[in-house]
Amino acid sequence: MKLVRYGERGAEKPGMLDAEGTLRDLSAHVADIAGDVLSDAGLEKLRAIDPASLPMVEGAPRIGACVGNIGKFLCIGLNYSDHAAETGADIPAHPILFFKANSAIVGPYDEVSMPRGSTHTDWEVELGVVIGTTAKYVSKETALDHVAGYCVVNDVSERHFQTQLTGQWTKGKSCDTFGPTGPWLVTRDEVPNPQDLAMSLDVNGKRMQTGTTSTMIFTVAEIIEHLSSLMTLHPGDVITTGTPPGVGMGIKPDPVYLKKGDVMELTIEGLGAQRQTVTEDA
Repeated sequence: MKLVRYGERGAEKPGMLDAEGTLRDLSAHVADIAGDVLSDAGLEKLRAIDPASLPMVEGAPRIGACVGNIGKFLCIGLNYSDHAAETGADIPAHPILFFKANSAIVGPYDEVSMPRGSTHTDWEVELGVVIGTTAKYVSKETALDHVAGYCVVNDVSERHFQTQLTGQWTKGKSCDTFGPTGPWLVTRDEVPNPQDLAMSLDVNGKRMQTGTTSTMIFTVAEIIEHLSSLMTLHPGDVITTGTPPGVGMGIKPDPVYLKKGDVMELTIEGLGAQRQTVTEDA
């Protein structure tokens, strides 16, 4: 299934795409794509619904983040061997973890607004993993059983804030609008191998990132195993799993960063595409 949330920000409704890609309204069946709806039992109930029986959504509503009431937004850094090489960083011994504030979460086509004082705002196409079943001390062999599905995430990053403002990466990762998520939550049965997905990102029509999840240093299963040994993962938690090479920071000899009016377009195989125009905070 491809599950969607649509409508004005803060008032999104649950939806589902039918086989023809038509958006259907799920409001009569669930209140949101969140919480227990993401469990195996909750998703089975949705699978039992004939999409043709659902009302069609008219017009072209705004598409929101594909998961509601996200609990934790967990991010893994330097998780692609080819991205680590372009930045000159050593391969980490364990997954590098940082958090992105929930206030950064926006829809896949919403504007990305650079904060005041930003000079180094960068792009990162990433595979997002949505937890569906509570995970605590799970093994990598069973980790994917706890996944509801997958989505596209743009881990927008202000590199000066991230590296020069003293402290953790979170400072450069959590600015408002820095977490476009969606357009769809694609359930895990449609993604038999999350380690074999092509991904790309363009800026103003120029290809900047081309990669594949096969070059992850730590697989999705290994990440879930590691994180669940540190904290309980709950339904609706989102893990974004790192980015392939081609970020602005890594361009030689002179890095390239986003400016007002730039357009980012990103896609992951089978998970849909995002498009954001860059603006500036007043």
